[in-house]
Amino acid sequence: MNNNNYPNWLDRAVFYEIYPQSFKDTNADGIGDFGGIIEKLDYIKELGCTALWLNPCFASPFGDAGYDVSDYYRAAPRYGTNEDLKRLFDEVHKRDMHILLDLVPGHTSVEHPWFKESMKAEKNEFTDRYVWTDSVWEEPTGYGSLRGISDRDGSCAVNFFSHQPALNYGYYKPDPAKKWQQPMDAEGPQATLAALKDIMRFWLGLGCDGFRVDMAGSLVKGDEDGKGTIALWKNIRAFLDAEFPDAAMVSEWGEPDKSLQGGFHMDFLLHFGPSHYNDLFRCEKPFFAGEGDVSEFVEKYKENYEKSEHKGLICIPSGNHDMDRLARTIHGDKLKVAFAFLLSMPGAPFIYYGDEIGMRHVEGLVSVEGGYQRTGARSPMQWDSSPNAGFSAAPKSELYIPQDESADRPTAAAQMADPHSLRSEIKRLIEIRQAHEALLSRGEIEFVYAKKNACPLAYLRYAGDERILVVINPSDREVSFPCEFSPTERIYSFGGELRTDGKTATVPACFAGFYKV
Repeated sequence: MNNNNYPNWLDRAVFYEIYPQSFKDTNADGIGDFGGIIEKLDYIKELGCTALWLNPCFASPFGDAGYDVSDYYRAAPRYGTNEDLKRLFDEVHKRDMHILLDLVPGHTSVEHPWFKESMKAEKNEFTDRYVWTDSVWEEPTGYGSLRGISDRDGSCAVNFFSHQPALNYGYYKPDPAKKWQQPMDAEGPQATLAALKDIMRFWLGLGCDGFRVDMAGSLVKGDEDGKGTIALWKNIRAFLDAEFPDAAMVSEWGEPDKSLQGGFHMDFLLHFGPSHYNDLFRCEKPFFAGEGDVSEFVEKYKENYEKSEHKGLICIPSGNHDMDRLARTIHGDKLKVAFAFLLSMPGAPFIYYGDEIGMRHVEGLVSVEGGYQRTGARSPMQWDSSPNAGFSAAPKSELYIPQDESADRPTAAAQMADPHSLRSEIKRLIEIRQAHEALLSRGEIEFVYAKKNACPLAYLRYAGDERILVVINPSDREVSFPCEFSPTERIYSFGGELRTDGKTATVPACFAGFYKV
């Protein structure tokens, strides 16, 4: 990774993820919009967040909530115009904040003009823009496909849903027997790469600060250990270094040793794959519910930390639009303990809209725009006690997704007024993070205690001369662990006080504490 072009603001970044259709509606159509985001920027800044990640906001038929793009150069009309989006960039920057757009480079919608051209039997500029076989009877191995949809003879690989055809960046090692498998340097893959750079150039030119990249590791097909995709992103990194050296790049990859090598500044821990992230928050017995195991997560984290040369730029989100709400499995004060962990780990924390007030997963919803079981995590933000919780002036029946109808549903207004609320605790934790270099994104970490099926979790964060011991106990019982550190100053504690005799530390139930040592 070229550290010369590391955007320094990332070290203090605390991201707030906005699912635009569910955040704030200003024109009473039941769907959130850019105006609503602008209206609530001061709320996000007051919480302490310094940056936004905006889920896809480009033109789309919304078969997959905007991850099926039909025009990369145009904002989705339901959110506003390109001019409105540029105004959002400007308003974010006025507040000394930053904004990443969600870039979807691996596939488009079937409604994208590129794909419509690629379906034609006669060869044209877009024939090789997607991964097509030569025969409708042959599918691209390992992928689903679209076939029998046009006069073109062939099957087109898909990247996720069947309406998301895979863009062609080539094969790392094409099979000579399958002439349709093109090498990365063939004309079609090179045209796709050039088009991707043009899209990035357009939005960076309008003022966005970079991108969170969807399925960043999926681009080159038949890729051995990600080597082809790493090379592709290195190519993009060189383009960015030349034209937009301050552009921040965060990958949805889940393998930081690969993504950082490819030139990304930070990588996401994923809820699927080998990270054991789900062991923390979303499994039958989550660690932060007080009865699960953290040890395998820690072992995998340490492995990634070593592979990525102690850069520590592994982002751990509270959740996102693809997962159950955090509050579905973690409840009450244990949510505060979970956020003490999220806001004291290396890498930029990501808070999914509504998680800061403990929004619940809305159960039993019919799928909306490809959400399926994820739909319950995408319900409209709950701002206050007015109709539709202040999200929209539309009739309730016209809301994009039904809201939590519970009489005790949490709201931002009520939590801002309560110094003991989850949101108030998160605000305190962000302030503490920002005040200590050791707790920032690039501060180092050393795990002190993380035993199988045991509490607490303890780790040391350090940078320069500052060393901070973090102790986390989500269980309902007092626990102890061998601890040779003697705290010299308490920076933060929730749920009681740590006791130590220089050999053993005793930790209260449902506790989090940060101590200088």
